[in-house]
Amino acid sequence: MYLALGLAVMATVSSTIFLLLVLLGAARFQRNARRSTASLPDDAHLPPVSVLKPVHGLEARLRENIESFFRQDYPQYEILFAADESDDAALAVVRAVCARYPQIPSRILVTGRPPWPNPPAYSFHCMAEVAAHEILVTSDSDVEVSPRYLREVVPPLLDPKAGMVTCLYRGKNAGGFWSGLDAIGMSVEMTAGVLVANLLEGMKFGLGPTIAVRKDSLASIGGYRVLGEYFSNDFVIGNFIDKAGYRVVLSSHVIDHVVPPMTFRRMWERQVRWAQGTAYSRPKGHLGTGLIFAMPYGILGLLTATSLSRPLLGVVLAGLALVNRIVEAWVVGWGVVRDPRARRNPGLYPVRDLLGFFVWCASYLSRRAVWRDNRYKLLAGGRIVLRQAAPEPSRKE
Repeated sequence: MYLALGLAVMATVSSTIFLLLVLLGAARFQRNARRSTASLPDDAHLPPVSVLKPVHGLEARLRENIESFFRQDYPQYEILFAADESDDAALAVVRAVCARYPQIPSRILVTGRPPWPNPPAYSFHCMAEVAAHEILVTSDSDVEVSPRYLREVVPPLLDPKAGMVTCLYRGKNAGGFWSGLDAIGMSVEMTAGVLVANLLEGMKFGLGPTIAVRKDSLASIGGYRVLGEYFSNDFVIGNFIDKAGYRVVLSSHVIDHVVPPMTFRRMWERQVRWAQGTAYSRPKGHLGTGLIFAMPYGILGLLTATSLSRPLLGVVLAGLALVNRIVEAWVVGWGVVRDPRARRNPGLYPVRDLLGFFVWCASYLSRRAVWRDNRYKLLAGGRIVLRQAAPEPSRKE
C-alpha cells in the first residue's frame, strides 16, 4: 500500500510539473501566433499551392469538410483528390463539390490498391507527381478549415530554412458521448503534448490533419516514398525533414478535426491504434507520458491513503488531480484551440484523462493493429508490415 501511495504522490508531482510546462508552452504559442498574424504577406507575395487530399469512403460531414477547402481566401491554388478505387463512395461527393466551384482548379486521381503498407503515403506520392505547384499541403478528408487556412499556413515556407509547417487541431464532435471523449482528447491531451514538445525541443514531427512542405525539402528526404513503410507517416515526415536540416514550424492556425459518431469499441480501437503508432515511433517519449496523467493517480492516492487511515491526504491528491485536468482543459482546450466544449464543460476532460491512461496501457499489449480493414504488425522504429490486406471490393459484371 505504501508503495502505491508513493507512486500516486510521485505522479501527482510529475503531472503538476507537466501542467506548468503546458502553461508555458501555451503562453509561447499565443505570443508567436500574435506575431505571425501581424506579419502575414499580401497576395502578391503568396505562392501558388497544391492541396493534396486522399479520400476513402463516406465520412461524417464529408461534403462540408471538402467544401471548406474550396472557400479559401487565397490568390492561387489547386486541389487534388485521390481514391484507391473508382467506385469509392466519397468520389460522388467530391465530384459534386468540384462542380460547384469551377473557378478552383481540381483533379481526381484513382490510384489503385496501394503497393505500400501506408495507404495515405502512396496517395500523397501519386498526387505530388502531378501537382502543378512547388508548395504541397496535405490534409485528411475529416478536416474542416476556415477561409484563412492557406493564408496563415503557407507563409512560413517562404523562409528557405523552413521545410515543413504543421497545425494544431481541435476535435469537432459529430455526435455521441464516446465521440465527444475522443474529440476533447484531441483538443486538450494531444495539444498539450505538442505544446510541451515545441517548448522543450522544437517541432520535430508533424500532425496528420495538415502538413505543408516545399518540393525541395520533400525531395531532400526521398519524397513521400520513404514514408510508405511507416505507421505514423505524419510523425516520420517531420522527423526526417528536421534531420535534413530544415525547420519544422508549428503554425498559429488551428483547424477542426471532425470526429464521427462512434461506439465505445470503435473509439477504443482508434485510440489504441494511434497510441501504438506513438509507442513505436517515439518509444521513450511515449513511455514517459505514463506519469503525466493525473486522474488515475489521484484515484489511486485516494484509495490507498484512505486504506492507510490518511483520508485527508487522499482527498488532497484526488483534488489536485481534478483541478490539474480542469485547468489544462481551460488553458489548452479553450485558451489555445478555442474548443467551446472545453469552456462549457471542462469536467469532461478528467474522464478523458482516465480513459487515456488505460489507452496508454493497452498500447503495450499488442504489436498488431487494424487500419482501413488491413491488419498490420508493428516493428521497432514505427515501421509496419502488412499481415492481411482488406478483401478486394466485390464488383458487378
